[in-house]
Amino acid sequence: MEGTNPVNKKLTAALSGGAVLVLALSGCSSSSDDNSDALNSWAKQVCDAVQPQAKKIEAANTAIQKETSDNSTPEEVQKTDAQAFQDMSDAYKAIGTAVEKAGAPDVEDGKTKKTNAVKELNDISAKYADLKTQVEKLDTKDQSKFADGLKGIATQLDKLSQSGNDALKKLEEGEVGAAMAKQESCKSASAKPSATNG
Repeated sequence: MEGTNPVNKKLTAALSGGAVLVLALSGCSSSSDDNSDALNSWAKQVCDAVQPQAKKIEAANTAIQKETSDNSTPEEVQKTDAQAFQDMSDAYKAIGTAVEKAGAPDVEDGKTKKTNAVKELNDISAKYADLKTQVEKLDTKDQSKFADGLKGIATQLDKLSQSGNDALKKLEEGEVGAAMAKQESCKSASAKPSATNG
């Protein structure tokens, strides 16, 4: 009863790209400029809100990975993946809301950067919600159809993880990134070493 496993592995690989996005948001490179108090408190507010969401995304990734390593039935894979996509959708939405609530950071073009980042986060959230719907519609009775369906979803996930975080990167350039890097909650949200945002 082979078939969905390699595909779900592909899903996992695609997913881990998505998690990078939040870690990029929280694992900013630190330059030790002294940021304004306003910027520091903005960074703290955003980082504190991002931390639980980053954990949620991490947990969703882990759930999908676990479902790959067991010899899971298509039904189990479907249920786990649908829940994971729902969690991710919720997490990105919550991060978007947190950035919205924090307002514009106290930097040049802060307002534009904030607006773009919130839009991007909401778009990502909507895409994960869409993937959840797609997973739920897959035919679990037919192993090969199910595997094909998962392949399509993995391809979309891959695109999702490649695209989209430009506005987030712009949001956390320069002073904003430095202020975020100083926050304890941002440090712990990106426990993995994050690739430098070049």
